[in-house]
Amino acid sequence: MQSTDQPSTCEGPLPQSAKEASVVWLGCVGYAEALELQSDICECKKRGLEDDFLLLLEHPPTITLGRNGSWRNLIAPEKSLEERGILRYETDRGGDITFHGPGQLVAYPILKLENTERDVRLYMRNLEESLIRLLLTFGIDAHRRESYTGVWTGKGKIAAMGVHISRWITRHGVALNVNTELSYYDFIIPCGIAGEGVTSMASILRGRLDLEEVAGRYAQEFGIVFGREVRWLDSSALRERFERHPQLSAVGGVPYEG
Repeated sequence: MQSTDQPSTCEGPLPQSAKEASVVWLGCVGYAEALELQSDICECKKRGLEDDFLLLLEHPPTITLGRNGSWRNLIAPEKSLEERGILRYETDRGGDITFHGPGQLVAYPILKLENTERDVRLYMRNLEESLIRLLLTFGIDAHRRESYTGVWTGKGKIAAMGVHISRWITRHGVALNVNTELSYYDFIIPCGIAGEGVTSMASILRGRLDLEEVAGRYAQEFGIVFGREVRWLDSSALRERFERHPQLSAVGGVPYEG
């Protein structure tokens, strides 16, 4: 499949800040715990909660498979995964197989898309744009590619995306390789795209970065691209607020891939 590098521009002018988004740095969180937290917040939003959220975190070593994917793209034996302490999950996001792990910045926007925001393609392009803008602040030239989703550099793919949208409320999100140990990708065909390499910010810049600093810069760029005024919320306050809500029946939605 032919791919063409695309410039770092949104499809239209950046929106003006009209809404707030609470940004939470959660640190290292297990995949199942983060999934449950997203689901709880989404159910509250479907019941009328107006607040938008951006959850920023990293996961322990985890391989996830989207609804469009195949376990055939897992190319390591089960024993190798056990030896490295890698967990596996099937998810309701779009996309194929991907890796999450220490040193990777994971961003889960939980937004209620309104009016002109209700365009799935635009939402995906804006996610890419927020990452491209972030990388530029570190001097890394990144781009999107035609026929694919995600963010790429001259050294390989640096960020993957996979989302789920139900009632125009978003879940799942993006994963940016910051200090990620790239040998983990030897266990999979990343995103089901054979023959394509992966890279990280640390690999390109030849040095490790402070993950929380990267998260902070990302929140700023996210707010600009999505027209949200970002405000930081303490993780304990978030947990106390939403752990009181029981798990409710899932409402069917449509996965979109990245």
